[in-house]
Amino acid sequence: MRYAKVVPDIPTRAIDGCFDYAIPDALAGSCDVGCTVLVSFAHRLAVGYVVDVVSELAEGVNPLRVLPVERVLAEPAFDRVGARLAQWMAAEYAAPASVCLRLMLAPGQTTRVHKDEAGEWRLAVDRTKAVDDRWAQLSVTGRGFVPRRNASRQRRVVEALAAGPMRVAELSAMVPGAGSVVTALAKRGLVEVEHRRRIRGAGEPTSLSSASAPRPDHLTDGQLAALDAIARATDAGCGDVVLVDGVTGSGKTEVYLDAIERVRERGRSAIVLVPEISLTAQTVGRFRSRFGDDVAILHSRLSSGERFDQWDLARSGRVHVVVGARSALFAPLSNVGLVIVDEEHEGSYKQDQAPRYHAREAAAELARLRGAALVLGSATPSLESLERCRAGSWRGVRWTRVSMPERPGGSRLPSVRIIDMRSTFSPKGGSVFSSPLRDALLDRAEKREKSVLLLNRRGFASFLMCRECGCVPTCPHCSTALTYHERTHSLACHTCGSAWPVRAYPDPSTKCPNCGSRYLAQYGVGTQRVEDELRMLLPEDVDVIRMDADTTATKGAHTRLLEQFDASECAVLVGTQMIAKGLDFPEVTLVGVVNADTTLKLPDFRAAERTYNLLEQVAGRAGRGERPGEVIIQTYWATHPAISAVATHDRSSYLGYELEQRDEAYYPPYSRLANLTLAGLSERAVRERASALAAKIRARVEGMEGEWEVLGPAECVRSKVKDRYRRHIVVKAPVDAELGPLLDECARALPACKGVTLAIDVDAYDML
Repeated sequence: MRYAKVVPDIPTRAIDGCFDYAIPDALAGSCDVGCTVLVSFAHRLAVGYVVDVVSELAEGVNPLRVLPVERVLAEPAFDRVGARLAQWMAAEYAAPASVCLRLMLAPGQTTRVHKDEAGEWRLAVDRTKAVDDRWAQLSVTGRGFVPRRNASRQRRVVEALAAGPMRVAELSAMVPGAGSVVTALAKRGLVEVEHRRRIRGAGEPTSLSSASAPRPDHLTDGQLAALDAIARATDAGCGDVVLVDGVTGSGKTEVYLDAIERVRERGRSAIVLVPEISLTAQTVGRFRSRFGDDVAILHSRLSSGERFDQWDLARSGRVHVVVGARSALFAPLSNVGLVIVDEEHEGSYKQDQAPRYHAREAAAELARLRGAALVLGSATPSLESLERCRAGSWRGVRWTRVSMPERPGGSRLPSVRIIDMRSTFSPKGGSVFSSPLRDALLDRAEKREKSVLLLNRRGFASFLMCRECGCVPTCPHCSTALTYHERTHSLACHTCGSAWPVRAYPDPSTKCPNCGSRYLAQYGVGTQRVEDELRMLLPEDVDVIRMDADTTATKGAHTRLLEQFDASECAVLVGTQMIAKGLDFPEVTLVGVVNADTTLKLPDFRAAERTYNLLEQVAGRAGRGERPGEVIIQTYWATHPAISAVATHDRSSYLGYELEQRDEAYYPPYSRLANLTLAGLSERAVRERASALAAKIRARVEGMEGEWEVLGPAECVRSKVKDRYRRHIVVKAPVDAELGPLLDECARALPACKGVTLAIDVDAYDML
């Protein structure tokens, strides 16, 4: 008898670990690791996932009391390594194991079951079945067939098929009723019909000039050093990490491509993570130009069916390179030899819902389990990665930093000018552009060159405020000021998505919700306003393209906007942080930052790091061709080290200041940080629960080795979201502390409290 260790899909902290079930003889050939099964749990049927299959039960377990697996619902979606990775994530991030295992499942798979017509239990899926297309072609006999003169549809079908095989759906679009004609001709042996699997999600070919990767004549010294370090890490086969610290435009993508080629020659696979969906078309184009159809794509903008087909390509072994966002890390590739995390510093690699994993950390564990190498690439590496490279090792594996300080060819890093807006601000002017930035934009328009403008805030204005009573309209469901969108004449909450129609002063219909005054005016700047001012400033033949969350909401919008910018003779691309990294347009000679202080003054200890990373990354979009680049940064805090370091491209001046601040305040990389957020409709219940949890944690860490700090509970910066009151507790722990299991233990120790939810975020990035 064999036994399956099953994790029931019941996401609660009250159920921990896996449970043993007997595998009946009828299921012996189909029940294996990675299967989704139906089992009896607590006197009811439940969906579960097999994480191991053993031949003996643990000591003391009576085999007669072990229940059987009822049914196998889905074939294996992961192997033992995938199961171990999910269980590691469950412990590391204090999340239920079933929630972590869901990351490994086929796209569209649900936990719902139903009985079919035969009375068998089936697993419900969301439109993710494989699609088989009918293809028609003329048979040997059919090539000489001449339809009757009055058989017009037959004649048109035969003429179309004479050019070669066609999909019946496309043939029907050309000839109405072609499907029935093909069926009739097939019965007579004149047409052969074949079923072919249609692969969705491959994406349309892109016209982006940067979506190709021609092999360079020679590599730079930095690229060769990086490839040597990656080769050593791959040969070691124990999860060693290589940090490729290369300036913007230094050729990190070519390093990735060459490293994957070497891994593929050994018969192993590779996973490549990118931080932004906007980079997908460009990145996939580059990888496909080198590896052809051996590349699958996985990201959230694909439909369920498209994700399933791309996922299934990896599971079936038909592709060996997977490119995508953080979820691509869990693709069912076999024999993974290399994992690459591009722009590893990006906060988008941190999942904001359970399980709140960080893709960089999960990738490091996956590489260790698979015996693969992990490559982290960035022009602005995270402080955690730099500290681990300085130490030389982390969690038993080697961390190596390789510097790539030069750009290949004749391109050079752009010159950077800092504009102190305090000295140039004019209360009568009202323009969002300083004189130097305005002159530079006009100069590029005259020279027919391209520019990029960054403002990390969408909308027309940050908020509306009454000039008489000072009222700022806020979301009734969230403690967030509403953002004004002039195009739609609406106030929108960028937290919950609610929106209300309103018009700002001087429209006569404007009315303050507090005092009734009509002087409800706009304050702050958003991307819509920057776009409008550019259209008034620049000649009509200069294309102004806006790229933010509003303009890229539809499928394929990222690629269409970038293709428009690429094809234009002279254009300005205005956008939020999604345009700041990875994009490669040699014609861009000017980058302008409208307001560098947007992220700098957030109440978050990572604010300076995020600001430096964003500015250095967006500055790197300029001067990537033969023509020199210029960067103009507008700020009200020109003396801040994070901004002055960008002006000189000297990271060390900023790092010394930032690390000193972090060390003094006991923040990462000198500690581990967890943010525990409690939320509920009753403010009193949230307060009581938060106080009880904080007391439990303080009692648990008292006397433990190393420095521990428990801060709070206190109101979150966004104290109310979607009508739910929020309080949080911040825990600082030694860098080698097992933080997840400790916090999970404290949460389990509290009695159940209906109506109050708890989110444990280990290694937190969002403190708001």
